Amino acid sequence: MNELLKYNISFSMDDFGTGYSSLSYLRDLPLSELKIDQSFVAQIANDKQAAVVKTIVNISKNLDLSIVAEGVEEDYQEEFLKDFNCDIFQGYLYSKPISKEEFENFCIT
Repeated sequence: MNELLKYNISFSMDDFGTGYSSLSYLRDLPLSELKIDQSFVAQIANDKQAAVVKTIVNISKNLDLSIVAEGVEEDYQEEFLKDFNCDIFQGYLYSKPISKEEFENFCIT
């Protein structure tokens, strides 16, 4: 990974907070971005889930990592994440998944 950094390739950790993601990876890997798993965003109205998301955002910001929130589907989720300086949002609130052809048409128009 360090060798690839020389070519301006950056790395993102996907689905942070689930599976094999670990805080030690944030320390040890040359990451530039962290993607918060959609399972946390989906239940952000729950106080405990909100606290987890806030903590992930704070840790990421302290480590100078960009934050991507996956699975944003509702306005209140977007507002919550904006309030905590989340950098990028993705989810059905913005667009359903689209085909290559639809994407190309979108880019042309």
